[in-house]
Amino acid sequence: MPKDKNLWKRFWNMQESGVLLATILFMVIITCVNSVFLTPDNIWNVLRSTGFTLLTTLGITLVLISGGLDLSVGSVYALGGTVCAKFLVMGLPVWVSIIAGLVCGLLVGLVNGLIIVKLNIPPLIVTLGMMYVARGVVYVLTQGVPVYPLPEGFKQLEQTSLIGAVPNVVILALVLAVVMNVLMKRTPLGRSIYAVGGNAEAARISGLNVGRVKLFVYVITGMLAALTGILMTARLGSAQATAGTGYEMTVIAAAIIGGTSTYAGVGTIWGSVLGALFMEILSNSLTLMRISVYWQNIVIGVVLVVAVIIDTYRRVLMRRRELNATK
Repeated sequence: MPKDKNLWKRFWNMQESGVLLATILFMVIITCVNSVFLTPDNIWNVLRSTGFTLLTTLGITLVLISGGLDLSVGSVYALGGTVCAKFLVMGLPVWVSIIAGLVCGLLVGLVNGLIIVKLNIPPLIVTLGMMYVARGVVYVLTQGVPVYPLPEGFKQLEQTSLIGAVPNVVILALVLAVVMNVLMKRTPLGRSIYAVGGNAEAARISGLNVGRVKLFVYVITGMLAALTGILMTARLGSAQATAGTGYEMTVIAAAIIGGTSTYAGVGTIWGSVLGALFMEILSNSLTLMRISVYWQNIVIGVVLVVAVIIDTYRRVLMRRRELNATK
């Protein structure tokens, strides 16, 4: 077989190939419709938005691969930013305030994980309840009023850039993506997360501490959601009680579109990176075309459903291939 055909076959068999081709095709179509899409300012806007989406998507990817679900990330996003802002307004140092916000995310993830592991309650119920609890705490702390003014040193964390025009959140998100990719592909912990998602009982019999693995993914996800909220607070210069509303659906959609299976045990970090990019390109392009935000929600919902259908169909095809191989 010619070398170029081998390369094409290898590319087509990659989990990320579908979303990569869809993203490129969508970018070409949008550019033809509205040339503003490829202007430098808009590209940086898309990349910055992708960074904010990707940070939590990385955690959600681990949760989904392990067979879990976390609907509380949008509220934790708001909680992390609110607690950090409250500490800053009280006059505490920036680094102390950031740690306080991250600890809130850690605690929410820890509580989620402990209830799911120790009490064996479905993740959907636990994280749905925590979504309301965390949001309620945010409203109690803010009384619905934005928290500001915030120190300039804190706002510069996101409003300035360390490398040229590249937003700091993009740099941080890519660094964490590389770390997560190494974790999932090169370490025993990463292999354990895949094993637990593939078959939790078999993983337990083989000696893996399933509970500890699940606890880890929820704690990491909680901290990443809080970190995202903190950075967005720095970006806006204030903490908003309504921040992160609907954010959980965006990051879950990004992970699923990136190839992370809703049936657990399947997914890649780079696929989630592309999924986050696709979601932000979609949102940005709809805005450029002046489509109402209400219609945007419908489009994103349809994209999520289609992604799940494709995931289910792909899973059925894989089963058929496995059955044919055994015959």
